[in-house]
Amino acid sequence: MKNLLLCLIILMITISCKDENTLETEIANINIDIKIERFDLLFAKTIPENLPKLKKAYPFMFSEKYKDSFWIAKIADTLQVQLFEAVKNEFKDFDETALEIKSLFNHLKYYFPEFDPPRVITTTSDVDYRNRVIITDTIAILALDAYLGSEHEFYGGIPKYISKNLKKEQITVDLAEAYAKKYIFQGQHKTLLDEMIYFGKQLYFKDVVIPFKTEAERIGYTKGQLDWAIANESYIWRYFVERELLFSTDSKLLGRFINPAPFSKFYLEEIDTDSPGRLGQYIGWQIVKAYMEQNDVTLKDMLITSTEDIFNNSKFKPRK
Repeated sequence: MKNLLLCLIILMITISCKDENTLETEIANINIDIKIERFDLLFAKTIPENLPKLKKAYPFMFSEKYKDSFWIAKIADTLQVQLFEAVKNEFKDFDETALEIKSLFNHLKYYFPEFDPPRVITTTSDVDYRNRVIITDTIAILALDAYLGSEHEFYGGIPKYISKNLKKEQITVDLAEAYAKKYIFQGQHKTLLDEMIYFGKQLYFKDVVIPFKTEAERIGYTKGQLDWAIANESYIWRYFVERELLFSTDSKLLGRFINPAPFSKFYLEEIDTDSPGRLGQYIGWQIVKAYMEQNDVTLKDMLITSTEDIFNNSKFKPRK
């Protein structure tokens, strides 16, 4: 009996893997053509005589409130020159990142046929790490100076829990997250559970459109942090339920369990210092995964499903 059960499990896994490989092959065959426009390099080497030509090609990259003299001075500024050099050295070869972006766009086209690939433009932003990626219907702007490596000297004043993800491996993850925000519709966020499900949707979206990234990369954890969350999933869930936090509207809970932070705040000394931040997002991710496993729902439909429907129909049970 045990041997039969084992054979059935192996057969199911084999069929699942085959179906997954077939799907990924179909998605890859979409083969969207993308070109990375290195505006950062063009701007860094622009001379005053050529500035009007660059402004004509990229008008949206130049604020009209600044005169040409401002941009010319910026190109020659000592700190800007250091920034340009750092980006040029780190991103001598953009091929691997371009392939990841191409795969992301193929997945977006598969799940959202109305998706039209934008112009992908790289720039620098004075290390504005809060706005690393900006997308519109027609362009996607990537600030490469926010991806120079977690230990880069430019990030000395940035908290470690943020700077650890300022590396080139996270570019496609951040771009996928920007598109997740575009496609998700969710009503007013009132409770902790609302926030958990919203970010759970984001993370599940990334599961689907960037499967080539690890789960740790998708949530922005180290492997050790993800392992901690998995090992303590049952405890985290019990903590939320027993303290009746799920349906609480206390805004302080966002800082404790949702927003970026060095650790989550259970107010328990033996746990807080070991925990990663944003554990509310992590649990929301697991709830959405459970919902998708239990229900025959498309990605597009899930992204607009209410918190209540997802929670009530997820049959979520934490790992023990």
